[in-house]
Amino acid sequence: MNGYEYIKENLEKIYFELERAAARGGHSRPTLIAVTKSATDEEVLALARAGVTDIGENRTSMLTARKRLLEEAGFSPRMHLIGSLQTNKVKEIAGLTSLIHSLDRPSLARELSRAAARIGDGIDLLAEINIGREEAKGGLMPEEALDFCRSLSDYPGLRLRGLMTMAPAGSSSDEYRRCFDEVRRLLEGAVAEGLVVGEPILSMGMSGSYLEAAECGATHVRVGRALFAK
Repeated sequence: MNGYEYIKENLEKIYFELERAAARGGHSRPTLIAVTKSATDEEVLALARAGVTDIGENRTSMLTARKRLLEEAGFSPRMHLIGSLQTNKVKEIAGLTSLIHSLDRPSLARELSRAAARIGDGIDLLAEINIGREEAKGGLMPEEALDFCRSLSDYPGLRLRGLMTMAPAGSSSDEYRRCFDEVRRLLEGAVAEGLVVGEPILSMGMSGSYLEAAECGATHVRVGRALFAK
């Protein structure tokens, strides 16, 4: 017993639940992104030792710190920025992320395009959808989503990989499914128009809603609290 067996047990439980939930909807088990904002460094390393390769952070400073921690320990994490990104923080993380989940405005697309030119490489992104139309949250209104995705052709170096959403916290299971189904249909429309590069990514579902997200076809779920419960 190394003191972190609860992380491995939680991880195995979540994988099992995701497998069953995805099967109910006729989908494959989504990739688990471990959200580590509330974890200690030791817990992050325990996750990596348990086989987790995708790490999500809300803040750019924590993303760079976690990436450095894991790489110094011999791991090669895929880092996901899942929180809102300010334009003045783009320089800090350009080239460090596998995927940015929160593209939601032209000014950010413009700055990311400039960063892609500076680093000489494309940047993989998800357009964030405010499916609950919540004033306190960022993201595109659903009716704006396809037009925004079309506009990204004006920004060289950006690769739209799919969509991300956060359903309103505390919703019922039926409401979560309604929200997630709507975003899945938006992604299908974007794919049909050829707006998405590569295998489409649908990032949705958190600790309170990852099972509904898996049922509705999420390719990635973002789970934090449930991984670290003792």
